[in-house]
Formats: sequence, structure tokens, C-alpha cells
Amino acid sequence: MQKIDPDSLAKLLRGRRIAVVSGTNGKTTTTHLLAAAVRAGLGDQVRRLVTNADGANLHYGIASALSRSPKADIAVLETDERVVADVIRLGRPEVLTLLNFSRDQLDRHHEIKALGNAWRKALELAGADGPVVVANAEEPLIVWAARPAREVIWVDTQSVWQQDAVLCPECGSRLDRTQPTDDRPGHWACTGCDLAKPTSTWRVKGDTIISPDGTVLEPKLRVPGSFNISNAACALATAAQLGVPPETALVGMRTVTSPAGRFATAKFGDTTARLLLAKNPAGWAEALPITKTETLVLAIDSVAADGKDVSWLWDVDFEQLAGRTVIATGPRAHDLAVRLLYAEVEHRVETDLAKALEGHAEPIDVVSTYTPFQKLRKMGGLA
Repeated sequence: MQKIDPDSLAKLLRGRRIAVVSGTNGKTTTTHLLAAAVRAGLGDQVRRLVTNADGANLHYGIASALSRSPKADIAVLETDERVVADVIRLGRPEVLTLLNFSRDQLDRHHEIKALGNAWRKALELAGADGPVVVANAEEPLIVWAARPAREVIWVDTQSVWQQDAVLCPECGSRLDRTQPTDDRPGHWACTGCDLAKPTSTWRVKGDTIISPDGTVLEPKLRVPGSFNISNAACALATAAQLGVPPETALVGMRTVTSPAGRFATAKFGDTTARLLLAKNPAGWAEALPITKTETLVLAIDSVAADGKDVSWLWDVDFEQLAGRTVIATGPRAHDLAVRLLYAEVEHRVETDLAKALEGHAEPIDVVSTYTPFQKLRKMGGLA
């Protein structure tokens, strides 16, 4: 379609209320949560909504999703970080939700500040016609990128990953941090300029989300992990901007169980496995702590969709897996095995994905990068 008509994406975006979700981690789940929230707000008018539910978030994937629902006037779009600027320019979205930035697919994205700068320039060019931005106040690069927006709704997500935010994106000075306590949220500020964590109107506190009017909301999500409470907070703030009350939005969000296979449980022969996607150090930092099974399968590949550079393995805290049964699988299983050896984690290597899943009497957790994860979805009948 885009070969025939290079302007087709712009035409398909035109005339709709658009909410865009982007960031390194959590895009797919947050998009599912937001779409479910909006559906709950629409009631029996769900045909008005279109979304790219399977996570196809580049130009072609977005165009494909929109082309299947030409009459839908509300679009909730997961958007790759590199595509955000184009969607702002072509579609004039109503709301732009910015989740986080971390090193990912190093051969493709290179330095994450370049992506943040592209977002910043797109918002500057959009000016008064630009979107309202819902942004993660815990992320210095997100805060810097969102500064030119005509309006920003800040969300304090209590993010735990900070290794990609050591220096100020504005001036390069060191960032100082204070950790959250029971009485007050954490804070960060640049030691060389005025860039600092902004005051948030939406806040995550433990397992709850606090709305701008002080209401304490219990998400009670069906997807695990504290990071998904943060994703839900961003989705709630976005849904509110689209006119969906938080209580109604949460009713919809609680229907989300396994967005595009994430956190789904499937059968592989006689083995029952729960699938978790982790694409980069930040994702692994969130995924590993929620694994519960004695046996854990870790699947690694390095084709284009995973990122060809696997040096990021050395930034993951695999030491926490000591004492468990770990199986390394996938085409880059031996690279992972070297990392596990240095982490002093007992493990075995089985490069064949299907064989790694054979013969487990008890349920297992599987943590995988993107390409093996898609293979697992197909093998388990989830795609």
C-alpha cells in the first residue's frame, strides 16, 4: 500500500483522535491497557476504536492497522521510538504518552539521546498544534524531550531502572538523586543546570495509583509486576485526557491478561511455561524478579529485531539467579552462558528452543528476547 501511495499513512491518520504510546519498554502492554480503558469508556461503540494490538509499531504496521478500520475515529497507537516524530508531524495526535528511555538494539538505535532529541524537535515544530504529553517524571531524558510540549501531564512512576540516566541530557553534568521514602517520593536534579524532576499530578505509591484529586486507586491488574502498575498509571492519565474517568478506565484495564503473548501461559508438549519478554537490561531488571519457578529458561537471539550487539548481557544482574536451575537457549545461548559463568550461576546450554522446553514436570518461566519470544508464541499456539 505504501509503495503504491507513499502518502497513505498521512491519509489514514487524518481525521481521527489519536493517542500515541512510545518508549523503550512497556509500549505494547501500555497500549493494550489504554485501548481497553477507552473501550470501557465507549461502551457499545467499540467499533470507533482502532489499535495495533500485535505490536507492529513501525510505519507499515501502523498503516496496516489503520487501513483495516477506516471508519474508526479513535486510534490508540503503539509507536516505535524512531517513528514518533513522523506520527506527530503527519497525524497531529491528541495525546502522546512517553514511558521511558533505555539502551536497546544498540546497532539500530545507537545513542538514546538522539531519539530524545528527535522527539524534542518534533514537539518544538508542532508548537501549539502539538499533542498534550503524558510523561514519566522519573526519566531525565523523557523530561528533557517533553519540555517544548504545549502541555505536559507528569506521572511519578517510581521507576527502578536508573543506569541510563546518570548525566544530564541538557548540559552533561552529573544528576543527583534521592531515593523515595514512605513520606516522600524520590527526586533527581542536575548539578549544573535547572533540569530537575517536575512535580507530578499522577503518582504511583506501592501497589496504588494516586490521581490528581488525591483519590487512591487500586489497579488490581491481571498482568504482573510493579512496572505494569507504572504502565497503568501512564495509561490512566492518558485515558483521563481522552475523557475516560479513572474508575471506568480501570474496569477496562482489568480485562488485559497477556498483551501480544506477554505473561501468557502455554503448553509445549507436556511442559507448561509462562512467557516473559525482556529486550534490554532495563527489561530484564523488571522481568527476572517476577520469575518464580525453580527451573528458568532464558532465550537469547541477536537478529535485527533483537539487536545484533549482545554486550548488554553484562549489564543484567544474573547473579540473583544463583541456586536455581537455569537453561540457556537460542542462537546466542553460549554468549549468555559466559555471562552466567561469571555470575556463578549453575546452568546448561541447549541451543534448540524446542528441546530446552522438553521434559519439565513442573511449570517453568521462560524469559526471552524478541525473536525467540515470537517463535514461542507460535509454538504455544498464542499467535
